[in-house]
Amino acid sequence: MRQLNRVQSMVLLAGAVMMVVGSGAYVFGQKWAPIIFAIGVVGFVAMQFVQAYEGDNPTIRRLRGIMTVSHLLFVFSALLMFANLDNLLGLPWPVYVRYVHNNWVVVLLVAAILQLYSSHRISNELDNEAKKT
Repeated sequence: MRQLNRVQSMVLLAGAVMMVVGSGAYVFGQKWAPIIFAIGVVGFVAMQFVQAYEGDNPTIRRLRGIMTVSHLLFVFSALLMFANLDNLLGLPWPVYVRYVHNNWVVVLLVAAILQLYSSHRISNELDNEAKKT
């Protein structure tokens, strides 16, 4: 895996913290929370893409694919957060409640689980690769 430099690591960490702050503030009804969350998602996802894998291990490549799915789900949860504000999509109430209202939490949970799983497994695979050489 390509290592991030100091500034990139700080952007990654700041993005993760902003995601946590944004989601926590949204739970408490803050209207600015989706903006903070979305900025955090952009920083976090961008730095994850910068940290590319340049090897040929198929397991790590598969796990990076799973990580890409989690990135897309992070972006989708940010979009759902914005859509959840006062029904910004203008959907009929039953459709809005069924498909949009607070479903950003479910998408965020799935994204976080996939991110944790793939990060943990990639770390283990890289350790195993280092032991072999």
